[in-house]
Amino acid sequence: MIRLFGGKDDGQDPAEAENASGAETGAELGAKPGFFSRLKQAVTRTRESFSSRIGDIVALTRTVDEAALEDLETALLTSDIGVQTTTEILDALRERALRQAIEGGEELRTLLKAQIQAILEAPQHPAQAPAAPPRVTFLVGVNGTGKTTSAGKLAAWYRARKRTVLLCAADTFRAAAIEQLEVWASRSGVEMIKTRHGGDPAAVLFDAITAAKARATDELIVDTAGRLHTKSGLMDELDKMRRTAARLIPGAPHEVLLVMDATTGQNGLQQARQFTEAAGVTGIVLTKLDGTAKGGIAVAIARELNLPVCFVGVGEQMTDLLEFSPADFVDALLD
Repeated sequence: MIRLFGGKDDGQDPAEAENASGAETGAELGAKPGFFSRLKQAVTRTRESFSSRIGDIVALTRTVDEAALEDLETALLTSDIGVQTTTEILDALRERALRQAIEGGEELRTLLKAQIQAILEAPQHPAQAPAAPPRVTFLVGVNGTGKTTSAGKLAAWYRARKRTVLLCAADTFRAAAIEQLEVWASRSGVEMIKTRHGGDPAAVLFDAITAAKARATDELIVDTAGRLHTKSGLMDELDKMRRTAARLIPGAPHEVLLVMDATTGQNGLQQARQFTEAAGVTGIVLTKLDGTAKGGIAVAIARELNLPVCFVGVGEQMTDLLEFSPADFVDALLD
């Protein structure tokens, strides 16, 4: 599967977007060195808050008792892992303690890491591959989460892996969206299919799929209009786009990635829960992970939405999109 982004929100001025990555060009879009170090740096704020609390528990705990677990509960809740997920983790640790004593803080840390990693891995699934290209990915979500910039970064991510990419500017409702996506397409060295502002999103999607099929393009990334689950007109438009894609390519869209802003924490989670029911979401792009001390929201997403975190955003540069790895995330958070 695939993963995220920390770019400017969808309201970013295209000129600012163009300057955000400095002199980066298509030839420089390969993965930066030190993947783990970049992820670890991205969760610095969360680690400083969460891991320091865990460190105190580990240092002071020789025999894990209820008091130690209560301290752990506070640490988990503070990192925005959420009540439901925290309760599940603590229940599992209590059950282990009843069967076999947890010998000290280090063993508690090891067991905690295993619990969190298992939660993150549970919803993971293999990437769906079509019988013939293109593979169609919709990016959906509300305005302000970084959806359009995420589309551009995802195009660069695929291109760095020698995949051919076509962008589709299906957000025809927001005046700057098409222009902004054009900037990202130019910077990542990919082509884009567009229509006029206010045009029919399903029609431009039809044109994009037709072009992608004719060119045997590997990946078609579709930037859709920002919408709330309560906006029935926009949700109906998204459903029309899904039907259009399925009519042209059986099984399309193959992925529907919901772009979430990590800094919104539990507030964003509730919105996402309702959104996923209406939009057929298959995975999450978690943007602005580097801007919050509540990175535990990634764990809550996996447990409470039963969706994999596919990408995380760790900055504003073109290459600041990382494929999410549960094992690496847990190590970056707790080591």
